[in-house]
Amino acid sequence: MKKNVYGFIIFTLLLAFYIFISALFYVSQVSSNLAQSVFRLHIIANSNSIEDQNLKYKIRDELINYMDSVCSKSYSKEETIKYISTHLKDFENIANQAIIKNGFNYTANAEIGNFEFPTKIYGDIRLPSGNYDALEIKIGKASGRNWWCVLYPSLCFVDVTSGVVPDESKEELKNSLNEEEYALISNTENPELNFKFKLVEFFKNNTMFVARN
Repeated sequence: MKKNVYGFIIFTLLLAFYIFISALFYVSQVSSNLAQSVFRLHIIANSNSIEDQNLKYKIRDELINYMDSVCSKSYSKEETIKYISTHLKDFENIANQAIIKNGFNYTANAEIGNFEFPTKIYGDIRLPSGNYDALEIKIGKASGRNWWCVLYPSLCFVDVTSGVVPDESKEELKNSLNEEEYALISNTENPELNFKFKLVEFFKNNTMFVARN
């Protein structure tokens, strides 16, 4: 009888371990493919004061106007990064001109790197939390609330809550992801996909929490 109990416990533990490893592999694969497929924008305000937050949005609007021409010339993530790398000073200058125009005296700094992002919804597309390649714009002390969007494929909206992702941007995502990965970030009505999305979020959030401590 004891052998049967021990056997059942061992079987249960092995099954749980297998499920955990399978889930971890799935999350790692999805997160890696998503991170390799997008290039994001991250704007950090000087502080959380009303004035600094309003300035952040004014800088955002100026950058989005400029990015329209940038993104229209880019047909891959690599092209986007290359173009932005060669025009990095332009992004800084646009941000600094907006700062001066609005009567502030701090400066903005533009940098391309790999940064941590929370879960974010862009119109009818959602991206889980994780580390993504991005253009980061720091305003002044950069200690205020952030604003995020996606430069490639172009998912940047002034008002993302009322935006609908353009079909061409969705096509770029479809071409760089497999069918399930694309469904995972675009189909919010499917219970199974919603569970898998929550699974990705859970593992990514806990992995980042462990990494930070």
